[in-house]
Amino acid sequence: MKVLLGIGGSDDSIRALEKTAERAANTGDDLTVAIVENPSVEHSREDIEQKVTTVLGEFNLDAPIQHLEGDPGSALVDKAENEGFDQLVLGGGQTSPMGKIQVGSIAEFVLLNSHVTVTLVR
Repeated sequence: MKVLLGIGGSDDSIRALEKTAERAANTGDDLTVAIVENPSVEHSREDIEQKVTTVLGEFNLDAPIQHLEGDPGSALVDKAENEGFDQLVLGGGQTSPMGKIQVGSIAEFVLLNSHVTVTLVR
């Protein structure tokens, strides 16, 4: 399976990275990691790329790491659809006090606009 993982540096996206890398190592998925700009986190793209490299190394994966420009949600959807990915993976989703899921703006955009299967890792 050809999998695109979108990561913006949030704790949720790091958790998605770890789970997706583990799955790719176990199943042989063809993983690509796309780093996007997430204004709600303080990590630089270089910090995020270093974390991605470390996690991929822990699972002996040689996955390409790319930096996407522009609106993060649009960039992820465009890349997934235009490059024939089977699945788009994102981290996100908090549970509200009422038990409802709350997703960030990037995840919401991707969930509502992608024609590629989206997996949200919580």
